Amino acid sequence: MPKHIFVTGGVVSSLGKGLTASSLGRLLKMRGLRVTMQKLDPYINVDPGTMNPYEHGEVFVTDDGGETDLDLGHYERFIDENLTQSSNATTGSIYQSVLAAERRGDYLGKTVQVIPHITDEIKRRIHRISTDDVDVVITEVGGTVGDIEILPFLEAIRQFRKDAGRDNVCYIHVTLVPFIGPAGEQKTKPTQHSVTELRSRGIQPDIIVCRSEQPLSTELKRKISGLCDVDERAVVNAADVGNIYELPLILHDEGLDDVALDLLDISGPEPDTTAWESLVATVEAARTPVRIGLIGKYVQLPDAYLSVVESLKHAGFHHGADVEIDWIQAEDVDGLLAVDRLAQLDGLVIPGGFGARGFEGKIAAAGYARTEKLPCLGLCLGLHAMTVEFARNVAGLADANSTEFEPTTRHPVIDLMHDQREVTDKGGTMRLGAYYAVLEPETKVARAYDEPVVSERHRHRFEFNPAYQTRLTEAGLVCSGVSPDRRLVEFIEIAEHPFWVATQAHPEFKSRPDRPHPLFRDLIGAALARRAALAPFTAHAER
Repeated sequence: MPKHIFVTGGVVSSLGKGLTASSLGRLLKMRGLRVTMQKLDPYINVDPGTMNPYEHGEVFVTDDGGETDLDLGHYERFIDENLTQSSNATTGSIYQSVLAAERRGDYLGKTVQVIPHITDEIKRRIHRISTDDVDVVITEVGGTVGDIEILPFLEAIRQFRKDAGRDNVCYIHVTLVPFIGPAGEQKTKPTQHSVTELRSRGIQPDIIVCRSEQPLSTELKRKISGLCDVDERAVVNAADVGNIYELPLILHDEGLDDVALDLLDISGPEPDTTAWESLVATVEAARTPVRIGLIGKYVQLPDAYLSVVESLKHAGFHHGADVEIDWIQAEDVDGLLAVDRLAQLDGLVIPGGFGARGFEGKIAAAGYARTEKLPCLGLCLGLHAMTVEFARNVAGLADANSTEFEPTTRHPVIDLMHDQREVTDKGGTMRLGAYYAVLEPETKVARAYDEPVVSERHRHRFEFNPAYQTRLTEAGLVCSGVSPDRRLVEFIEIAEHPFWVATQAHPEFKSRPDRPHPLFRDLIGAALARRAALAPFTAHAER
């Protein structure tokens, strides 16, 4: 039976519960344990798939087609395991399951209540990923202690220790220790109140992870230990770090993994941190500047493109480059802005999205990148924009468009998948999850992957229209990857361009800090080459 670690948070949101849980997962893997992770989200949406990115940030997609919380991206990047849709459960999905069971008569006419029916379903979701090939399950509970919507989850994990046995469950609580400027000191009172609230729900934390701007003193740790009834060595400090990949090493130095394993009665070797220390050293050594423009619709909330940003950083690590992202609102890419602002870039990413807003700006950016030989990578909607731009300005189809935005266009180079035309439920109309693609030999994409067949995750409704494939390829567009049945175009590029590549997929979901995704790696490589080639001209102009 797997051991279970539950991570809760208090005081304020966005404290880093997900990164704390991910870092602990990595440390346990370093010790040879088999780890999986899960996020329990209190919101009532069935999943984040139909939520506005400004509400919830990025929707992370799993291989099996789950539309999940962005924290699963952190989990996968840190523990280097592919998770599933069972790794994310929301209040909405849990109530949906309970109500469906009630309608089927599974409860034999009993009154359906939060306890035991909702809490039992929450526990079932936890057990669902507790398979025999896992040693430790780490479950993060979203929200903060004290939220109304979190109460059924707290009750469920409280019951879980009683069901599983004390030695099989560990509770970790993440809190804030703020620095009060006028007083000139760090304050433990928010942590005390948060732990008191958690204890009022029947859960005594075994470990407290204290987030702070600066390291905590031994005296403050001792104070928290005494007032919160937690062993002093179980008060762990996670002070702010320069980059998130330092966190596992810092938490190991604080003894987090040692205390957790002692509480769970697990013995094992010390973690081999050599590879991770090498990664952190590589990150710290990445100094060569490279400027990448991100042409997005939701740039006011960077979390909407979290995996894209992390993938760019991973590629930068590989090349020893410090990636600076220029957040460019797609609606603003027009006229002089395209000349003045885009001209300052070394490379460009056109990420995914939904809706007509900003699409013409993405097309304009794709055109600038094509004509100015600026390295450019298009993702999902980015492929649509680059295809439309090429069709209009190279293939002579002046009014080409996507039927997503112009249903009556004369040249629908991007069109709805035919087997989805009659589907009306927005939660069920997309091609979701991992799909294979066969790559065309000797193309930039094939050289990047160095594999004849690849698998990438998808999240979209509209596709490259195969009816236009011949006309566009005759004009110079290279369809460098297609579905195994050759019906769908998965990758496009231009042969004579340094790097003008797009994919229908979302490769950002598979990038790892120590194993950057090939397309992002080669984008940064091309951007660095462009920067180096232009350096003498730039220096001359400055003189």
